[in-house]
Amino acid sequence: MTIDHVAIIGGGFSGALQAINLLRHQGPRATLIERRDVAARGVAYSAAHPDHLLNVRATNMSALPQEPDHFARWLERRHPSLAGGFAPRLVYGDYLAELLDDARRAAPERLALVQAEAVDLTRDGEGWCVTLGDGRTIAADAVILAPGNLPPHIPDGIVPNALPSGCFAAEPWSDDIAKGLTDTDQILVIGTGLTMVDIALLLDAGGFGGRIVALSRRGLSPRAHASVAPSTLDERPLPEAITLLRHARARADEVGWRAAVDELRPYTEGLWAAADLDQRRRFLRHLRAWWDVHRHRIAPQVAARIEAMRADGRLEIVAGKLIEAVPDGAGARVRYRPRGRDDIVDLPVRRIVNASGPQGDLLRTGEPLLRRLIERGLIRPDPLRIGIDVTQQSEVVGADSAFFPTLLALGPMTRGTFWEIVAVPDIRRQTWAVARRLSNAHWVGGEGL
Repeated sequence: MTIDHVAIIGGGFSGALQAINLLRHQGPRATLIERRDVAARGVAYSAAHPDHLLNVRATNMSALPQEPDHFARWLERRHPSLAGGFAPRLVYGDYLAELLDDARRAAPERLALVQAEAVDLTRDGEGWCVTLGDGRTIAADAVILAPGNLPPHIPDGIVPNALPSGCFAAEPWSDDIAKGLTDTDQILVIGTGLTMVDIALLLDAGGFGGRIVALSRRGLSPRAHASVAPSTLDERPLPEAITLLRHARARADEVGWRAAVDELRPYTEGLWAAADLDQRRRFLRHLRAWWDVHRHRIAPQVAARIEAMRADGRLEIVAGKLIEAVPDGAGARVRYRPRGRDDIVDLPVRRIVNASGPQGDLLRTGEPLLRRLIERGLIRPDPLRIGIDVTQQSEVVGADSAFFPTLLALGPMTRGTFWEIVAVPDIRRQTWAVARRLSNAHWVGGEGL
């Protein structure tokens, strides 16, 4: 079977970059299906505030792995004052949109953009049929799922319908979280990671003078970037017994913890792949939160603003377990147990914002397409229930453990197989590899076993 046409479902960063890479590989023509009215940017680069900066320096944010300075050169032309630092996410969205527009103009017959929601996917002979929400269908030889990060789960203890209207924001980017607030109000942010940082900056920039309380089990927040020396680690595989944090601790005294974490980048996927299921589960249960705040850092100027808000008493980050939220006038009274204590804290808040992180458990998703694919047995959760089960070649694994080489998934929802697949440097490698494979694809027969 020869691949002549690829349908890409999801036009955010992963999906758009996949389409661009197919063209750059002189591969099959592609149809990019995106339900939002803007492609390429995704939520991360379209719903951001001007104060929201990239978490990686511009020098490592090229969308093209074979041109590592591509974004830096683009910045030099478009925004020279931003070159070399941490560019605004909205500017990076402009960069991605321009890449996609350039690809479409260069080869309009090879790349089509369809604004619609894909609601079903079925086999059609040796190919596939994508059904759209308006009833149209698109036939394709191969399909790539690029759903991006799914909205966060509703935290335990929260019953949205039981709370006053406007009290609970289930998705931090779906509503105006500052609407109707006064300087005497308190906000509870559930989660203390990168999304919490975004929310705090957004509220601060909007002039909110009230108090923000951010709650998570461990109360850990992202660390700041700083200049580090180049890695001195030899380019050779690490011993299998070395875990991510064990290595970082061993090297931290020698090169500093930032360099110790950064130098693991070439090895992280291999270490994850070599770990057995029990080791992965223990990492997620006990160490993931520590790894995330050291690995996924924030720009120094952002860290300074967060620290200033904490010093002024406008932001408090606490460790504890949410018990419940009950109606209290126009807001809610939140009860939580501080970490390491037996007493319960009552916290009156005007609004609760869910920043608990993207959901990964397919069995809890409300996405219509993913639900139908689960029902059909075409996809299944990975063993850790943090995404879609895929092979090392990004092929989706079905309920019967079989896979089709022509049904693939990309991006953060493949973290169960690749782990480090949430940042631009990781996704650009994945999309490049998939594009190269599909551009040279020729299979005899159907599914792989």
